[in-house]
Amino acid sequence: MSDLRYIRRWIVFFMVALALSGLTAVPLEWLTGLLAEWTIPFGDPLHAWAQHAANAVAHIAGTYPLLFYGTDWLAFAHIVIAFAFIGPYRDPVRNRWVIEWGLWCCLLVLPLAFFWAPFRGIPFFWRCVDASFGVLGAIPLWLVLKRINKLEMARTV
Repeated sequence: MSDLRYIRRWIVFFMVALALSGLTAVPLEWLTGLLAEWTIPFGDPLHAWAQHAANAVAHIAGTYPLLFYGTDWLAFAHIVIAFAFIGPYRDPVRNRWVIEWGLWCCLLVLPLAFFWAPFRGIPFFWRCVDASFGVLGAIPLWLVLKRINKLEMARTV
């Protein structure tokens, strides 16, 4: 497989994953309820926290649904950020900065998950889940950056 094809496949994968992860913020009440159901076999503390979160989201939905407008904007932001990767899809060498920026963003997920989340009462095991999005997101971007370097070297020779 050519370097360009490899790069483009990973970029499309990343864009789709980014957009889909953002879109999960829209059906938040349904998804937190589903998470609470799915975690029953795991018992406490995972299920207890998932049920607590589902109850909180259901309460907010019933009492203050306007707050979910913020999660709608979160979903929108994920989609808009995904569009930023069209540049490196078109010309990876020229737009490598977008990939580097994406890697920095993935890295910054870690301090948010581990240092800020405790102030919101997020348990450690869920902070690890949140942090995994940064780690897993960095993998395809890192693979792409390596191939961009290879592509750039081939162009200069």
